[in-house]
Amino acid sequence: MIQEVATKENAVITIISITIIVLNMMMIIVQVIKNVIMAGVTVAIMAVTTVGVMAATMADITAVTTVGVMTATTADITAVITMEGITMVTTVAVITADITAVVKNVIAAKDVTAAGAGFFNTGALKQQKELKKLSSFFVS
Repeated sequence: MIQEVATKENAVITIISITIIVLNMMMIIVQVIKNVIMAGVTVAIMAVTTVGVMAATMADITAVTTVGVMTATTADITAVITMEGITMVTTVAVITADITAVVKNVIAAKDVTAAGAGFFNTGALKQQKELKKLSSFFVS
């Protein structure tokens, strides 16, 4: 009878030991699964965060670069157009003054031939070339 009780005690101790071992193994498995899930979640969060940060950074860089390039380009184009406009206005003013002088000479002298020759001798050909150059700027 004592031996039966000892055998039963040994059986209970064995069952308890096996249960503890199984529980420990289950805890290890749960820990491994938790680590795998955390690694996956961390990778996913890092990917989303990196994409968001990179998109925002690229948008900021693109905006700043675009504004800088557009400002510089606009300034350059405005300077060229303004200078060409000033040149054209100056050329037109000079030609208008020359034509006015010729017309006054024609009216005063009543000699169209002499007045016309005087106009072409005053540099009108040069001014015509300047006007052609300016018109090609605005046409092209």
